[in-house]
Amino acid sequence: MTRARMPRPHEVAAARRDARLLRAAAERQLDEAWRTRGACQAVDPETFFPAPSEPADTAMALCRTCDVQGACLAWALEVGDCHGVWGGTTPRERRAMLVAWRGQVTRGAETIDSGPPMRDLSLELVPVS
Repeated sequence: MTRARMPRPHEVAAARRDARLLRAAAERQLDEAWRTRGACQAVDPETFFPAPSEPADTAMALCRTCDVQGACLAWALEVGDCHGVWGGTTPRERRAMLVAWRGQVTRGAETIDSGPPMRDLSLELVPVS
């Protein structure tokens, strides 16, 4: 198993401008029943959790056709899920989005600084041996 690396600053900067992240912020918590309308309902869940050596193309193509893509991505970012395909993003893309999401939460015209990402806080608390 490989260890996920922290996203680089240019990846986080690109994630902040990503249309999928902007859609997720806009659709955040607007619809509690988004899961019932997902295009993934009729597909084997294994499709969205390919092995590291397998491409996620099938899942990504299905997500692009889904009406609840923004709500799905918002949920994955809220809970910090970095496994599988959620909201049309790969785990690598979501790691960069997660830093942007947790660093600055947007609600309408108001921007709330939520501080450093939780992952960064936990890294500071663990002593290095």
